Amino acid sequence: MALAFLDGECDKVLGFRWTQGVMQIGYARTSTVEQEAGLEGQLRDLQAAGCEEVFSERVSSVAKREKLAEALRFARKGDVLVVSKPDRLARSVADLLTIVGTLEAKGVALRVLSMGGSEVDTRNPTGKLMLTMLGAFAEFERALMLERQREGIAKAKDAGKFKGRAPTARRLAGTIAQLHREGVKPTEIAQRLGVSRSSVFAMLKEGREAA
Repeated sequence: MALAFLDGECDKVLGFRWTQGVMQIGYARTSTVEQEAGLEGQLRDLQAAGCEEVFSERVSSVAKREKLAEALRFARKGDVLVVSKPDRLARSVADLLTIVGTLEAKGVALRVLSMGGSEVDTRNPTGKLMLTMLGAFAEFERALMLERQREGIAKAKDAGKFKGRAPTARRLAGTIAQLHREGVKPTEIAQRLGVSRSSVFAMLKEGREAA
């Protein structure tokens, strides 16, 4: 009985398991502003897809995804991580490709039940090709965005209207305040948002003074 307990809930808490065999592991997420029904729908889809273990959470797009981290720790070589749609798993194409890289390093496949209306499974060549193409499109999009940005700055300079870019931390002031209200420490906020720790403290101070 003790071993049975370790094979169940204790394993999920610790992020590993004692049981043998390949598993399909589901992950579901909704944001804090979405309806609970959205999460329930994902859970039904994942169970119908044959997931034996499902990790789910309701967090904002910028918050730490603790259940996703647990699912990644729980998965082992030969397993398959299953999600209903790519935006339930990742915040961006770059984030998706990073997660795929983490899974591949562990020998874990990714199965997306609906990506542009089709199912994608990295266990087959077509699924791998689609993700490779997705990465290529993301790189192409970034290149175009930078080119448009450079052209816009050049035109603004010619017109004498370019004033430089607003400080990154100031543009993220609302997000910084929200994460702090959720209990996230300043150091972790800085790491998540890619700004300095001193900038986080400065924005929090400005917020308190404004209040």
